[in-house]
Amino acid sequence: MTIEDLLNRARDTFTARLVYAEPHERDGVTVIPAARVYGGGGGGTGSDHTGRRGDGGGLGLVARPVGAFVIRGEEVNWVPAVDVNRLILTAAATALGAVFLHRRQPR
Repeated sequence: MTIEDLLNRARDTFTARLVYAEPHERDGVTVIPAARVYGGGGGGTGSDHTGRRGDGGGLGLVARPVGAFVIRGEEVNWVPAVDVNRLILTAAATALGAVFLHRRQPR
């Protein structure tokens, strides 16, 4: 695969469907899930000590749910997703900070 092939494939990959999933409808309510998508890529060419040339590249994506649009009739609401891991990490960091500050105070 050449760098041009990789770039063409990446261009075809980055669409709105990465962020907004297909709508789901049930009992008159439509839900459109949304995600935060980010990524990166790179490539290069070079040659070894015998003069043989080569090229390569790569692309990586990460997607995390952020919430969903909920549509009922004419009303549209945003319902954020809860990241339990982030909540636990924040609580743990806050607790450790409190313990650290408590131990540093002069008595």
